[in-house]
Amino acid sequence: MKTWQLQEAKARLSEVIKKASKEGPQTITMRGEPTAVVISKAEYDRLKRPKENLIDFMRRSPFFGIELDFKREQSLTREVNIE
Repeated sequence: MKTWQLQEAKARLSEVIKKASKEGPQTITMRGEPTAVVISKAEYDRLKRPKENLIDFMRRSPFFGIELDFKREQSLTREVNIE
């Protein structure tokens, strides 16, 4: 990720934007501290895309609708061997 000082980024804004779309995020600093990041519209759209919820994810599973037979031990206690 390339880093630009604010004054340089303002003077070369079109280059910063082109690099963000072709090379990835561009960091802008103020007084030596990272302050902002310029990203492409495609990256922004990817980040803002709604997250899929767990229910929809599970429904897309190839195992959706398959009945599973879970058998559980019915005793109240179990023996544990402690040595």
